[in-house]
Amino acid sequence: MSQEPLILWFDQINIKDVPAVGGKNASLGEMYCNLKSKGIAVPNGFATTAHAYRRFLAETGLDERIRHILADLDTSDITNLQQHGREVRHAILSAEIPLDLREEILKAYDQLSEQVSGGVDVAVRSSATAEDLPDASFAGQQESYLNVHGHTALLDICRRCFASLFTDRAISYRTEKGFDHFDIALSIGIQRMVRSDLASSGVMFTLDTETGFKDAVLINAAYGLGENVVQGSVNPDEYYVFKPTLKTGAKPILKKTVGSKEFKLVYDSGGGKMTRNVPVDPAARAHFAISDEDILTLARWGCLIEDHYSAVQGRYCPMDIEWAKDGNTQELFIVQARPETVHSQQQGTIVKTYQLNERGKVLATGHSVGERIGHGVARIVHSAKNINEIQPGDVLVTDKTDPDWEPIMKKAAAIVTNRGGRTCHAAIVSRELGLPAIVGAEHATELIPGGAMVTVSCAEGDAGHIYEGQLDYEVREVDLSKLPSTKTKVMMIVGNPNEAFRLSMLPSDGVGLARMEFIINSFIRIHPMALIDYDQLDNIALKTEIGQLTSAYEDKPAFFVDTLAQGVGMIAAAFYPRDVIVRMSDFKTNEYANLIGGEHYEPREENPMLGFRGASRYYHENYRDAFGLECRAMLKVRKEMGLKNLKLMIPFCRTVDEGRRVLAEMEKHGLKRGDDGLEIYIMCEIPSNVILAEEFAEIFDGFSIGSNDLTQLTLGVDRDSEIVAHLFDERNPAVLNSLAAAIRKVKAAGRKIGICGQAPSDYPEIAEFLVKQGIDSISLNPDSVMKTGTRIAKVESELEGVPAQ
Repeated sequence: MSQEPLILWFDQINIKDVPAVGGKNASLGEMYCNLKSKGIAVPNGFATTAHAYRRFLAETGLDERIRHILADLDTSDITNLQQHGREVRHAILSAEIPLDLREEILKAYDQLSEQVSGGVDVAVRSSATAEDLPDASFAGQQESYLNVHGHTALLDICRRCFASLFTDRAISYRTEKGFDHFDIALSIGIQRMVRSDLASSGVMFTLDTETGFKDAVLINAAYGLGENVVQGSVNPDEYYVFKPTLKTGAKPILKKTVGSKEFKLVYDSGGGKMTRNVPVDPAARAHFAISDEDILTLARWGCLIEDHYSAVQGRYCPMDIEWAKDGNTQELFIVQARPETVHSQQQGTIVKTYQLNERGKVLATGHSVGERIGHGVARIVHSAKNINEIQPGDVLVTDKTDPDWEPIMKKAAAIVTNRGGRTCHAAIVSRELGLPAIVGAEHATELIPGGAMVTVSCAEGDAGHIYEGQLDYEVREVDLSKLPSTKTKVMMIVGNPNEAFRLSMLPSDGVGLARMEFIINSFIRIHPMALIDYDQLDNIALKTEIGQLTSAYEDKPAFFVDTLAQGVGMIAAAFYPRDVIVRMSDFKTNEYANLIGGEHYEPREENPMLGFRGASRYYHENYRDAFGLECRAMLKVRKEMGLKNLKLMIPFCRTVDEGRRVLAEMEKHGLKRGDDGLEIYIMCEIPSNVILAEEFAEIFDGFSIGSNDLTQLTLGVDRDSEIVAHLFDERNPAVLNSLAAAIRKVKAAGRKIGICGQAPSDYPEIAEFLVKQGIDSISLNPDSVMKTGTRIAKVESELEGVPAQ
């Protein structure tokens, strides 16, 4: 009889043992042996071996029987596939596990149970022996079972695991990837349960799943056992953490989004089921599933796991990790880890971008997966039993998907689900297939008419939209390796934090203008003074609305600080360590009044464009406390998140004395110019900024020309007035003379000067003019960066008398 082991404990396994115990169990053993010493907790367990599986097939005659059943398999025929899969599984479930293997499993289970009377609860997971190869992800193809207890139940589940090697989706996947069904074996991992049914669990990726941005950890979390997050049964919380400054001891939580977390998977106390879903209390749904401390701990563990696997593999190896928190002990555990299989395989310098050229009626909105656009006829499918309703090129719209859907998903043009986060099954498979997908689009199956033509757009940042009809869009390819370098810094204008990771991959020297207003308007939505005065508000309807929007915060001003810090932090992290210049708020009074509660705090002005805006607000009694919240948020980005590449800019500063008053106000809140390398810039957008450039240069570190306001005030044209709009032109000689004078004076004073206005994006000739004047940087809209950057390189070459490359 062969001496090959039937059982191996985790401390006997490492990553080289994939042929013996599959990728999932080999990875658990690798972490258990090598990462426990670094503080990473992995529940103990053991695995049956590939040898044990093959013994089971040979001794029961299943190997020959399965070959016979699969002889006329046709995976392109769904009915044929389902029939053959059902026959094979029935054959395996009807067979007896060999006596010696049964004894080995139960002996190890009893040993794992130690002093626990009646046996410990275990998770039982299937692990295929070709799992997680670089070109094939077998993850999710086989079954997992939670809360398994006792000898009888464990043996029954082991038989089900063996049968799950022949689920319809696994058969189809192996056939598609060219694997022989009998070259793959099934190992069963049996691991102590983490009581996350009493706490939380989720999934973590050590990169951004949508863009492949390498410096972020993405964590999804929900209440209860982790299968709901993996399968997309709930819309989980979403957190981003920045890896480079995390490793220096900072606490860079870039983003926290509350998910609806409608259900939680818990132990079933009766009826023979091992687990069941129960509703989550509405108050708990409104709060984050884990604490900031847990988020940071998980992110640190993710970095350690990624670093370890990268060293083992000899290459960058981002990871897909499952975690759980024990509700009894409050301890965190890692319960699975595997290499990420989409972005880690992408190479080259070709960037493909999708651009939606028109908009239409939005039918539903959710989380975008990837950055593509697709269109097709919407097919509403409620069950995997009806997947034969999908025709090639259709848009699949359903509640959620699981591996049973995979044989048909590759035929779809796009996928839309009611439930799920960015780490759910539908999202992972869509990325592998290169399909646009929108997950967590609540009520999509009700809002999207079946049989209607729709366009699915994931090219507009974090939010994905399903539009009515077939909209016009284009796909562009850019070879980044062929873009020229320039002496003049080419920077970007960025407003939406959700687009920052994607935009950071375009060639640029950083962000010359990040507008704070976008974050306040889109994510905060509430006037900061209304948050400060929340407890004193006597308007019940207003107080209720604010309370609902800030339900996760007892301290309402902290909602403003955290949300603003996270938005700015996303941008600063995306471009780190390149400079990111954030302009402090520059709403006009009419725009502030449009925020929730704003009408109670803002005066009515005849011409808000020239009124109570910019620097004049920051030290005024009507806004000073709100400006303090802005300062606290920026301090949090620089100090707590460790993003020292963040620089601040003051808009619409009319006089040098006003500049001093603003700097003094900022210093009160810990933002002292020069401390810890902090640089504070001024917008050069008022004629006084040009005329007194030398004096302003004494108190500010740099200048950024705002060409819109400078043109308005130089020509005396209200840029909001349609009647005189034809006179507004940045190319007017008076404006160009002001630009040239500002550059000359600021450079003579030894300060930096750039431009962040719209003009260079709209008029390449202005960019050319600015380069000839010796400007230090030009900030452009993202869609102008490559075109205008090439023009800048050409001008620089001509000035030096050297032909452009």
